[in-house]
Amino acid sequence: MNRDQKLILAGVIVFVVVLIGAQTTYIVPPGHRGVLVTLGKVSPDFKPEGLGFKAPFISSIRLINIRLQTVKKETTCISKDLQEIKLTFNVLYRIPEESVVEIFQKYKGNPFESLVFPRVDESLKEVTKERRAQMTVQNRREVKTSALGNAQDKVGDLLHIVDLALENIFLSNKMEDAIEQKMVQEQNANKAVFEQNKAKIDAETAIIEARGEAESIRIRGEALAENPAFIDLQIVSTWSGTIPQVVSGNRTGPELFLPISKQLPKEEESE
Repeated sequence: MNRDQKLILAGVIVFVVVLIGAQTTYIVPPGHRGVLVTLGKVSPDFKPEGLGFKAPFISSIRLINIRLQTVKKETTCISKDLQEIKLTFNVLYRIPEESVVEIFQKYKGNPFESLVFPRVDESLKEVTKERRAQMTVQNRREVKTSALGNAQDKVGDLLHIVDLALENIFLSNKMEDAIEQKMVQEQNANKAVFEQNKAKIDAETAIIEARGEAESIRIRGEALAENPAFIDLQIVSTWSGTIPQVVSGNRTGPELFLPISKQLPKEEESE
């Protein structure tokens, strides 16, 4: 055997060793679990992360992602008042590792497409058909909570639907215009009720003030009737200190009282 033949033989041996090594080992990356399939038979236990060994050529490893995943989807629903509603939403879900083997055996392909989305889509249709289109738009949180609960009940413990986020709700242009007009009408009606209540309160306030003023006048009148000197006291308390000047009128005219521009000196006052 010459040198070239030896090199070819060595290469073949290395290739066979590498091939056998690749067929007898596997690697499960982080965030995944492995399902071992041997001649069509599924192992009952999942394979953890890291390096493992398997029978060459007759066994294979299928990887299942167990991380929290988010998928954006859209669907079309019909409301209680027979309006078409288009929904865009995000689903957060996670496959528990104890369900990896069962999901692989029972559901073909991507677990989201075969298990999660059909349940979420069905739940959204069930919730929206019980509400008018306007209520679906206005009560988005309630719709999300109800649909999420329904989907979780349908899936059970096999898979965890963590959250359902409604991103957009689209109605027909005609329906959106009708909802907008109704909201404007409701705002105008609320404004009219507010103005009516304010006018009623203002009227009641005016009545109370009038009653208070009438009661004050009555009390003053009783005080004057019981004590005539009360008038003199009022005059003194309101006098500015200026002595009035008397101008006599004619025989038929009244006398006029005019204020003097200067007050009397203190000496003259004392005299």
